[in-house]
Amino acid sequence: MGELKFIGKRVVNLIVMLLGVATLVFILTKMIPGDPVVANLSQRALNDPEIVAAYRARHGLDQPLIVQYFYYIRNLLHFDLGTSIRTSRPVLDDLARCYPATLELALFSIVIASLFGILFGIISAIRRNSVIDQAVRAVSVTGVSIPAFWFALLMLYFFYYKLKIFPGPGRLSNSFSAPQTVTGMYVLDSLLEGNTAKAMDALRHLILPSIVLAAFTMGLITRTTRSNLLDALSTDYIRTAKAKGLSGLGLIMRHALGNALIPVMTVIGLGLGNLLGGMVLVETIFKWPGVGQFAYESVMAADYPAIIGVALLIALNYMIINTVVDILYGIIDPRVRCS
Repeated sequence: MGELKFIGKRVVNLIVMLLGVATLVFILTKMIPGDPVVANLSQRALNDPEIVAAYRARHGLDQPLIVQYFYYIRNLLHFDLGTSIRTSRPVLDDLARCYPATLELALFSIVIASLFGILFGIISAIRRNSVIDQAVRAVSVTGVSIPAFWFALLMLYFFYYKLKIFPGPGRLSNSFSAPQTVTGMYVLDSLLEGNTAKAMDALRHLILPSIVLAAFTMGLITRTTRSNLLDALSTDYIRTAKAKGLSGLGLIMRHALGNALIPVMTVIGLGLGNLLGGMVLVETIFKWPGVGQFAYESVMAADYPAIIGVALLIALNYMIINTVVDILYGIIDPRVRCS
């Protein structure tokens, strides 16, 4: 009963935050410089007042802001994000088309970041103040500090252009056509199609952008894992376990690591949210047709409905991930439910 009450509170908080974020996104979007009419109509059309008036009326731009806001909230409650000024398609359809590409890249990146980040953090904690520890800490600091766009260009230059180990930008080589859409994720859809060669090609295209995106989150996970594992190893229950004869890797895996990884869950959750919403430069460099590239094109065209849709999607990703992590915290550690 206590767990259900805890989960219910988090879901209610999520709904309230969604309404607040939706309102904030609407206000901030209207503050963006530029006129969508000027951005999307030709100079000849702009000289015709009737065309300009018809364009504003079609997209609701002739209404007062308060009226636009209430229409906006009403449409959101019906899962209607409006029609893109740039593509003339429903924004929800455009997001549904490009979101799977971003999701596939983000999931692959967070898996790489989590596996290597936790592994490096454990090694660094076990070998504290050794040469290995110093090397791991240097790598983690580099991962956090290096600009993503510069790292992306370096990876393309060395591993694609010079060494030709990995394929270049895009999701598939020219010799393959896009798989039949089931999930929108090329690796999985190619496997469902039964085409292993296409799946492997899609996987190879994922590697370079995933490494670039994983670098920052991996650095944070490594440092968080190391710090919390060292704290766990200095607690009384670990000293008691050592006094009973436990030592080495078994002690760490069975007793210390579980508690040390609880804060790491937050870093992984925030990292996934960041990957789902902050890949504009990397997607542009690797010509990855995801939400980041869609957001860039929408901003350049002053496409207000699309900009609002992207902002809401990013906010929704963060809030759902944070809510899930919060709920998992409460399930793993009952003390959280009492706070």
